[in-house]
Amino acid sequence: MDRFMYLAMSGAKENLYAQAINNHNLANATTHGFRQSLADAYTAPITGPVYDSRDYVQVGNEAIDFSHGAMQSTGRDLDVAIQGEGFIAVQAPDGGEAYTRAGNLHVDAQGMLLTDRGLPVLGDGGPITVPPDESILIGTDGTITIRPEGSAPNALAAVNRIRLVNPDTATLERTEDGLIRAKDGQEVEADANVRVVTGMLETSNVNTVEALTRMIELSRTYETQIKMMETANNIEERHNRLLGIS
Repeated sequence: MDRFMYLAMSGAKENLYAQAINNHNLANATTHGFRQSLADAYTAPITGPVYDSRDYVQVGNEAIDFSHGAMQSTGRDLDVAIQGEGFIAVQAPDGGEAYTRAGNLHVDAQGMLLTDRGLPVLGDGGPITVPPDESILIGTDGTITIRPEGSAPNALAAVNRIRLVNPDTATLERTEDGLIRAKDGQEVEADANVRVVTGMLETSNVNTVEALTRMIELSRTYETQIKMMETANNIEERHNRLLGIS
C-alpha cells in the first residue's frame, strides 16, 4: 500500500512544480521578448535490496522554448526587435553577461542605454553610454547614431554598436534571477549577421489560451492524485482494523 501512497504523492509533488512553471509563463504573457519555460519530468526507478518495485517522478532541468513571438509595431526609435535568431547582450546585476530578446530600450539621466528591466546594454567596449543628443537612431546592425546636442541637422555621429549574439540555444539556460545566460558562464562572441528592426518589439511566445487550458488540466490532475492518496490512506486504515491493529 505504501507504493500506492508514495507514487500518488510523487506525482502530486511534481504536478505542483508544473503548475508553478505554467503560472510563471502566464504572469509573463505580456512581457516583451519573454521565452516560456517547459516543465520537464521523468520516471526514475527506485532500487531495493531485492528487486525494483517503484518508479517515481523526478524533475529534470528546466527547459526553455525559444520559438519566436509576434512582432508588434511601436514606432519608437529606441524599440528594437531581433530579426530571426539572436539576442541582445546585457550586463546582469552581478556584473556577468546575460542575453535578452526584449528590445524596449531607454537612456537614463546619466546617458546609459538600458533595457526595460534596467539592465545596461553592452556594446563593443562594455555598457553603452549615449552623449546628449537631439535625436538617436539604431541601425539594422545595432549601430547607434546620434545628432549631438546643439549640432547641425546633418551632423551625425556613430557612438557605439549594440553587441548582438547568436549562440546555440542548447548552450543557454535561465538562471534564478530570470536571466538567460551561457551554461559555461563564458561570454558569447558578437555575430555580425544578427539584424534588428527599429520601431518594433517582439511579444512573449506564451500562448495564453494554451496556458490557461494547461492550468485547468494540471489542477484536475492534482485533485485526482490527492484523491488517490486519500483512497490509499482509507484502504490502509481498513486493513489495520481487519488485522486488529487499531
